[in-house]
Amino acid sequence: MTVLAVFRSRAQALDAISRLKRAGVPARAVATPQEAGCGCGISAQLDVRFLARAKCVIRDGRYTSFSGYYKPCGGVYVRC
Repeated sequence: MTVLAVFRSRAQALDAISRLKRAGVPARAVATPQEAGCGCGISAQLDVRFLARAKCVIRDGRYTSFSGYYKPCGGVYVRC
């Protein structure tokens, strides 16, 4: 299952993806779904198996634009 880490800033989303990759988390940039309610358009997509490590990386990055984690549920993404 995939999880999205949603950001309000494109620059911070791309920086977080870079940090996640350096930490061994296979992450990629994807379009942010409308349900997330953020306008930047880019989120970090990762496998749920790496969520704990990703949370540490994103927390340590102190991203002011971080909006939250979302998972697919019934064809839409919901906050998790």
